[in-house]
Amino acid sequence: MAAPWDLPDYDDHEGVHLFHDPESGMRAIIAIHSTHLGNAAGGMRFWHYPDSAMAITDALRLSRGMSYKNAMAGLPMGGGKAVLLADETRTKTPEMLRAFGRAVDTLGGRYVTAEDVGITDDDMVVIKGETDYVSGLPVEKGEAGGDPGPSTALGVFLGVKAAVNRALDTDSLEGVHVAIQGVGSVGGGLARLLAEQGARLTLADTVDARVAALAEELGADTVSVDEILFVNADVVSPCALGAVLDADSIARLQCKAVAGGANNQLATREDGGRIFERGILYAPDYVINAGGIINVGLEYLGQGDRAEVEARIGKIPARLEQVWQESAATGDPASTVADRIAKQLIGR
Repeated sequence: MAAPWDLPDYDDHEGVHLFHDPESGMRAIIAIHSTHLGNAAGGMRFWHYPDSAMAITDALRLSRGMSYKNAMAGLPMGGGKAVLLADETRTKTPEMLRAFGRAVDTLGGRYVTAEDVGITDDDMVVIKGETDYVSGLPVEKGEAGGDPGPSTALGVFLGVKAAVNRALDTDSLEGVHVAIQGVGSVGGGLARLLAEQGARLTLADTVDARVAALAEELGADTVSVDEILFVNADVVSPCALGAVLDADSIARLQCKAVAGGANNQLATREDGGRIFERGILYAPDYVINAGGIINVGLEYLGQGDRAEVEARIGKIPARLEQVWQESAATGDPASTVADRIAKQLIGR
């Protein structure tokens, strides 16, 4: 396996830390991309990877995305990400979580953790027992913090509305067809918000019971996870894992816009150009899905309540418009424009 700094996604990370606790079996990677704007903030992902190299690549890509996301969201925080490696049965124990908390603590605040895929706010309480550098803890109603999923869903919803406005030239979601890939915390929340506005939905998820129940609740259609990206829809919304937009899948898209909550939707940087060349509007993922980090970031910083969180999430459409307008003016893909703005914000 190549050393981390030789990997294509290394991108001048400030640090890549590998941790192992033999007693609990905890193995984790904490990648810190940038602390230019402040402590590196980003969630921890609990996931099974076929090999360790894939885990390191995922941590690197997610960490860079958090640098860009936090910068574009106007947060005084840098970007980092953690991956807690799971076995095939995804066995997660309190001992593993406590060991991870101790690992975070050794970094002295350069990295602040929160929940991501496979982690809950209850897990964060266990980690909090070992370190103060944690957010996403259970909070009272009206306070910033807690599960970031609903906040991410709200931001993606507002971003989808902005994409519909620009791509379809309408302020209304009534009858607009949105195909959502993944209906967990973010995708499911997005689906409910869209349904309230009269959108027509097609849903897919790897968990059959979950997608069936949500489809019945909302009167939505369902297709397989292999078909969802290629549904003839107004908007395709990837809300599962990343790297789903590559040369093959982009060529098969039948939509006017791609706007979803998944991180790292583009398999390669060149894929942003492929979407642009097809005339499909693209909402850069780290701009549209910033609601969750806004929520837990303000919790950690102690800067406001739930009303402040929602006010800041409400600025996501304007940031997308800035990207789309510059893309139209320069002829550069939206992904390239967003990267350029984010890099300037983090001093690169």
